Amino acid sequence: MVFLPDESRSLPPPPLLNKGSAWLGLAGWIAALLDNGFNRRPVIRAGVHRQVLFTTVGWFVGYYLAKRTEYIHAKLDRELFEYVRQHPEDFKAAGI
Repeated sequence: MVFLPDESRSLPPPPLLNKGSAWLGLAGWIAALLDNGFNRRPVIRAGVHRQVLFTTVGWFVGYYLAKRTEYIHAKLDRELFEYVRQHPEDFKAAGI
């Protein structure tokens, strides 16, 4: 899978309730409500199954985006620490 490489499996999973999941779940629910409104159906009462589906899809997209973000940050941290380890002369401790 290109979205998340196999080396990302070593990272701990993000929590199920995170900002990305909550916001994209809310965006999915609002998208379902807007779809009802544009098609002249009762906004809240029509298509409850569609509202649940859009919210669920938004939630999982947010979860996997959070997972990818954590992988990218961990990869950058690993590369930075490796560079610092290989070039200690550039990163001397400040004398206090």
